[in-house]
Amino acid sequence: MKILYAIQGTGNGHLSRAKEIIPALSNRVEVDLLVSGCQVDISLPFDVKYKYHGLSFLFGKSGGVDIYNTIRKNSIRSVYAEIKSCPVEDYDLVINDFEPISAWACKLKGVNCISLSHQSALLSKTVPQPQYKDFISSLLLKYYAPSIQNFGFHFKKYDSSMYLPIIRKDIRQLKVTVKEHYTVYLPSYSDKKIIAVLSEVKAVKWEVFSKKCLKAYRKRNVSIKPIESIAFEKSIASSTGVICGAGFETPAEALFLKKKLLVIPMVGQYEQQFNAESLREFGVPVLKKLKKKHLAQIKKWVKNGELIDVNFPDRTQLIIDAVLSKYIIATELTNKLLHEI
Repeated sequence: MKILYAIQGTGNGHLSRAKEIIPALSNRVEVDLLVSGCQVDISLPFDVKYKYHGLSFLFGKSGGVDIYNTIRKNSIRSVYAEIKSCPVEDYDLVINDFEPISAWACKLKGVNCISLSHQSALLSKTVPQPQYKDFISSLLLKYYAPSIQNFGFHFKKYDSSMYLPIIRKDIRQLKVTVKEHYTVYLPSYSDKKIIAVLSEVKAVKWEVFSKKCLKAYRKRNVSIKPIESIAFEKSIASSTGVICGAGFETPAEALFLKKKLLVIPMVGQYEQQFNAESLREFGVPVLKKLKKKHLAQIKKWVKNGELIDVNFPDRTQLIIDAVLSKYIIATELTNKLLHEI
């Protein structure tokens, strides 16, 4: 079987997970890789056969998406051209991690595409739901990267189509200690905004990793550092706690490393609203925004925040084998029914 594994390149979570999934797939099938999107701080240690601009959401400075630059840097004409040129017909199956170019190419050309992503889990009615409904965002989750079969990752196995987070080996092998600092990763906020709020919590050393920082500097009790994978991993592993957005991979890694966690969902990012509700059920504090009026909650968390006990075992190969088996069984059943008709 020849498979195209297509990965969303906006944000770091998809590529982090792919580092573990690719070897597991390669153990069973022939695999080529496709990546689309930008806004990523890590690279894959594998050959990527196809690279596309795709559809990317750009981070702003006040806790949300930069709508203007997102629209300016995305072209519907270019996206359609990439979809038409994407050679999905050369493969028996496309496995898709929320990647739109290959997903829509499969729909256009009649090629089987299955989804293996965190976003797939959010399509299930069994997961905790946001406190408000966003019709447009719901449509995006469903149709941004359409597929014929969905398998998802979430903080908890809410139904049989879901799996627990895949924690990459780099994280599993870290030496965990507890030092005085707290690690912060809030890419949708400006350094200025983060410093203005967190410097008010004076008894804490803050290590902030920033997409906007080119050279490390310090203001009062806040250290600002450029994004660098090894430094970031070491900072989290030795931290007392972590403040980050309500994405998927970073909160999962922080929980796995037994760090107390506080999350601030990106404004207008519906996926993160789902994640926040799930994390809230676990007992993780959730702030609506990073603002000075929330300082009391941050200080309370620093003083009394609790560790959340989770178990995310290393089962990547078992997950891949299960997904491939379920797809093959479903395909055989469909073909049998069509033959009987």
